[in-house]
Amino acid sequence: MVACTLACWRCRWLLPLLLGLAIIMGIIALAGRGWLESESGPYVHQASLWESCTRGEQDLNWNCESLMDYGWGRAAAATYLVGFVILVICFALAVIAFSIEILRFNFVRGIGGLLFVVAAFQIIGLVIYPVKFTEEIPLMGANMFSWAYGFGWASTVVVIGCAFFFCCLPNWEDEVLGNIKPTYYYSSPDRAPYLN
Repeated sequence: MVACTLACWRCRWLLPLLLGLAIIMGIIALAGRGWLESESGPYVHQASLWESCTRGEQDLNWNCESLMDYGWGRAAAATYLVGFVILVICFALAVIAFSIEILRFNFVRGIGGLLFVVAAFQIIGLVIYPVKFTEEIPLMGANMFSWAYGFGWASTVVVIGCAFFFCCLPNWEDEVLGNIKPTYYYSSPDRAPYLN
């Protein structure tokens, strides 16, 4: 006999764990200096969400300019940061929701809705940045959007996935809480003569 059960009671911490992973990736994106970098040597351009730094080919010191002097720079930073703050709030709410014995599934669905809001804010910030950066900041040589920018997108993709799971989780309330009996599948002796 094979038991088909959903072992979600132990697996319920996967969603908060994924949100924690999204928070870590968001911190890396917010703090990282690799949003834009020179593609190859000599490395003359480097940018973060907060500033853009350039240097001459023979110069060792970076000359940095704040992106907060631009309206689009403030908008990109603000939208990504607002999304990040709401993500931290959703993480705290998810830990609380999964800590109590009787899950409040409407509460869980609300967390999913908030996660869609987080994704919208992060996407807006991640789209504003490259579009306006390439329009208004003079680029030297070949440049690429690099690892910290990639962490921003990775965080957003994880948030979107978690949002779908949080919204769909109440559909399997009985399975998660263990309120249904497992279904057993077996073969009759006529269909499986090798069991005799």
